[in-house]
Amino acid sequence: MNTPAAAVPASFNRGVFAVVGAFLIWGLLPLYLKPVHEVPALKIMSHRLLWCCLFVMAWLAWRDQLDNVRAALADGPTRLRLFFSALLISVNWIVYVWGVNSGHVLETSLGYFINPLVNVLLGVVILHERLNRPQWTAVAIAGLGVAWLTLQTGKLPWIALSLAISFGLYGLIRKLVKVDAIAGLGAETLLIAPFAALYLGWLEYSGQGAFGNTTPLIDVMLFAGGFVTAIPLALFAFGARIIPYSTVGLIQYIGPTMQLLLGIFLYHEPFTPTRAIGFGMIWMALVIYGGDGLLRARRRPLATAVPPEAVTIK
Repeated sequence: MNTPAAAVPASFNRGVFAVVGAFLIWGLLPLYLKPVHEVPALKIMSHRLLWCCLFVMAWLAWRDQLDNVRAALADGPTRLRLFFSALLISVNWIVYVWGVNSGHVLETSLGYFINPLVNVLLGVVILHERLNRPQWTAVAIAGLGVAWLTLQTGKLPWIALSLAISFGLYGLIRKLVKVDAIAGLGAETLLIAPFAALYLGWLEYSGQGAFGNTTPLIDVMLFAGGFVTAIPLALFAFGARIIPYSTVGLIQYIGPTMQLLLGIFLYHEPFTPTRAIGFGMIWMALVIYGGDGLLRARRRPLATAVPPEAVTIK
């Protein structure tokens, strides 16, 4: 008689649904940004930062977890690292918003396809990690893809590289700082939210602000930026603690894939054969890298979930 397969724990299913939900929201971000395209990227980023800070701090207060933020900010080296990570994610947000609203959705998606391989290189250069042959092959093919796009278009895909590098460095700092994901986001935004508040206050005072000077829809959309930022992070933080890291690694490609499809089919950005070759090289690199990771994961015991300090955001 065959032994019935072990049932999948309900918590695992909840974890998968949560992580998938996070990347679905991140993949649909262009749908949120396009309606506010008339607002400059710096204003959108400042609103997103300020409202996200207020939303996250309110959430932490409701969960009685503000002490985690206080502890993170009380330590000098941790506070400095979180300040730099906050600057990096702010740069990432500005570039992403500008890219989407300037008609470069495809290149923003390319940035998040490249990001895992940038993480690999950062691990080698900064953390002195060793790569095996398939991993080096994946990095080399991705490099050829970027070189191909550069040669064929006559310029570096700077939007994609800026997103990949800024988010990679952000994730590296958050990996080294032992702070819970949401408490870390609260501390980060608290460190730079005053600058955003001053900037937005000056804009409103000088009559250049977006609130009340455009349409009620844009006012609501700017306020909703805090929720759009914080909700997928909360879903990701919940799910990543439950499901294996390798599963998270595969699910993460939902986001840039959806952005790619939106760029091609909804916003009708040109996906020329030249661009398809460059993307194809990078996808091949990701297949090699992901396949190697799955093989190595099957050779060892079930992977543990992502540690809280390794959770990053988009």
